Amino acid sequence: MQIRISWPAGHITATLDAGTPTSQALAKALPLASTASTWGEEVYFDTGIAVSRETDARQVVEPGTVVFWTDGDALALPYGPTPISRGSECRLASPCNVLGSVDGDAGLLATVRDGDPIRVELIEE
Repeated sequence: MQIRISWPAGHITATLDAGTPTSQALAKALPLASTASTWGEEVYFDTGIAVSRETDARQVVEPGTVVFWTDGDALALPYGPTPISRGSECRLASPCNVLGSVDGDAGLLATVRDGDPIRVELIEE
């Protein structure tokens, strides 16, 4: 399952595992519009959906991993260290459901500004 995430300065695509309950809930909610927030080198935004934390939720992920932050009902896109990272790792605020990864350079997320409008849509096969 592929999604497109757009903001005023650009866009990225991401490939998600369609088999997880969180990915399925997200797909049903698309397209969605939200407002971006930033936290260190992470972009996150409210999705309006609430899901439970999955058993394989993780707090430390690779840059470019697409995760769902269950504590904030938000999609989170870490591309580098956050304020609580140790070294160069991507450490999330709390364990998050792993959905997939950004296609290509996750560093493009550095152009997202706090308060930017953000849109997520399903890319039809």
